[in-house]
Amino acid sequence: MYLSAAVPILRIFSVEKAKEFYVDFLGFTLDWEHRFDETFPLYAQVRRDGLTIHLSEHHGDATPGSTIFVTVEDIGALHAELSGKAYRYAKPGVEPLPWGKVLEVTDPFGNRIRFCDPSHGG
Repeated sequence: MYLSAAVPILRIFSVEKAKEFYVDFLGFTLDWEHRFDETFPLYAQVRRDGLTIHLSEHHGDATPGSTIFVTVEDIGALHAELSGKAYRYAKPGVEPLPWGKVLEVTDPFGNRIRFCDPSHGG
């Protein structure tokens, strides 16, 4: 038996705001979008490196305000990259915690992504 990595589903309420945050700010690639027809909510997949996230406008798919925890190898590089972006809604810092250095961002819908570099834990 083999268990693969989980793919979190995060609730969104605006396709434009989601793309601005996940693609333009965080640097994800939009893999695909799905709607049953043009009047239905969006279900989409974004990916960056080994991290895949599903974004859904569907009511029952996820609860706004969720948190996902993502391990990264170089939190300093991620921090420098995000600090260099002209995204007006987030200016994340890095917090040293006992389990590693953490950079947390919150999307426009209240979902949080905690990026953690455990090599700097104490």
